[in-house]
Amino acid sequence: MADINSTRYTILFATTVCVICAALVSVAAVSLKPAQQANARLYMEKNVLVAAGLVPPGQSMTVPEVQAYFERDIEARLVNLSTGELLPWDQADARRYDQRAARNDPATSQAAPGNPAGVRRLPNRGIVYFVMKDGQVDQMVIAVEGLGMWGTIYGFLSLAPDANTVRGLTYYEHRETPGLGAEISNPDWLALWRGRKGYDDAGKAAVRVIKGPAGKPEADPHHVDGLSGATITGNAVTHLMQFWLGEHGYGKFLQRFREGARS
Repeated sequence: MADINSTRYTILFATTVCVICAALVSVAAVSLKPAQQANARLYMEKNVLVAAGLVPPGQSMTVPEVQAYFERDIEARLVNLSTGELLPWDQADARRYDQRAARNDPATSQAAPGNPAGVRRLPNRGIVYFVMKDGQVDQMVIAVEGLGMWGTIYGFLSLAPDANTVRGLTYYEHRETPGLGAEISNPDWLALWRGRKGYDDAGKAAVRVIKGPAGKPEADPHHVDGLSGATITGNAVTHLMQFWLGEHGYGKFLQRFREGARS
C-alpha cells in the first residue's frame, strides 16, 4: 500500500490532478469554441444592425432574428483594401470572415504605415455590409478601430449611398473612462454624427470631433460636438475615423463606389 504521507505520493497525486484538470479544460475549450464563435458573430452582426439604425442599441436579439435581417436586408462582401476592389462572391464567405483575426495574422495582414490612429497592422481584406432596399444599396457599414485613451476602440460606421454622408455609428468595444470618454457609446452623442460628411469637397477625409459644440450637419457637416473632459478620446475618434475613410482603410473602395464601381 502506498504511503500517502510520502513526498513521492504527494508529487504523483498533485501531478495526476493537474493533468486531469488540464485535460478537462482543454476538452471544454474545444467543445465550447463553436458556441463562442457563434456568439461573437451574433454580437458583431447585431452591432452592424445598430450602426445601420435597423435595431436600437441594447435590444436583445436571438440568432434567428439576426439571421433573418441578414438574409433579407444585408449583403456582406470582402474588399481588397489595397485596391478598393470587391472580391467575387464565390471567393470567400464574408459573413464568416473575422477581420480582427486576419489583422493579427501575418499571413493575412501587413504593417500599417505610421498614423495618429495607432493602427499597427492592416488586414489585406476588409468587410463591408451593404444594407439593401428595393434591390438597391441603401447604406453601407464598415468596421473602424483605433487606439483610445486606455485601449483599442472598435466600432461600425454606416454611410449613405453617396459613400460620404454618415447614416449611423456605434462603438461596441472600448476601455474609455466611464462618464468621460466612455460617452462615445452614448446614443445621444452618436446621433450627432448622422448627416455629417466624411469627406470635404477635395475628397479628403475631414470629419472630426471638435472642442465644444458643432453646428447642425447642414451648416457644419464635418464637425461633431466634443465630449466634455475627454479631449484625448475625442482626438482618438477623429484619428480612427479619418484613417479608415482614408487611402489605407476603406478610402479606395469608397471612391470606387462613388464613381460607380459596384460589382
